Amino acid sequence: MYARRRHVYFAMMGTCLALFVLAWAVVRLWSIPVAVGMCVVAMVIPPLAAIVANRRGPDDRWWDDPSGDPKSDEWWDELDGKRRE
Repeated sequence: MYARRRHVYFAMMGTCLALFVLAWAVVRLWSIPVAVGMCVVAMVIPPLAAIVANRRGPDDRWWDDPSGDPKSDEWWDELDGKRRE
């Protein structure tokens, strides 16, 4: 899952850069309002890319990683419905 999120993040950021560069290198020669619109769209992409990249997947463990205390880890696994063997 991590690799997929990373690929989506880089694709979104690449699209952002492409929009920005194309807007001011090519599109502004024909239409400045369209170039500005492309930049506005490019401005929205980085926060969305960060949200996608940091989204927790169903198999990801981050806040509930094992703490090292066996009793606590057993208790949390029981709450999560996971059986440790």
